[in-house]
Amino acid sequence: MDQRRIERQIHVNATPEVVYEVISTPEHLREWWPDDAELEPVAGATGEVRFVRSGATKVEPLTVVEADPPRRFSFRWAYEGEVATAANSLLVTFDLLPAGAGTLLRFAETGYDEAAKSDELYQDHFTGWDYFLPRLVPYVDKLAASS
Repeated sequence: MDQRRIERQIHVNATPEVVYEVISTPEHLREWWPDDAELEPVAGATGEVRFVRSGATKVEPLTVVEADPPRRFSFRWAYEGEVATAANSLLVTFDLLPAGAGTLLRFAETGYDEAAKSDELYQDHFTGWDYFLPRLVPYVDKLAASS
């Protein structure tokens, strides 16, 4: 049983189609989450995200698990080696539900226990998602204002 998991819900003032693009394509991801991203939002595709901290670049591989526009996007990341599995990676899932004129985004990151990830990594991601996920809302607002 996965005891350590991160879950968040946020309301976004945009359609699920718009939110899906923002959570699944590199040009939008770079605006609210990693410093850089390379991936195709297609199940089975591999790519990576990069974070620059104190002048050092951390590269994290990822594998897209599910790409079901505009309902769900999920990927495995934070693994070593060529192949992401439940035993070596974390699973990030974005579920998008229509909510009035906007979208309820349900986020979950799981796998800390199954992949034997450290408490330090869990705490880093816990605070990291608290920082990054709220950045998505003003970015989508800015997109809507410019279109």
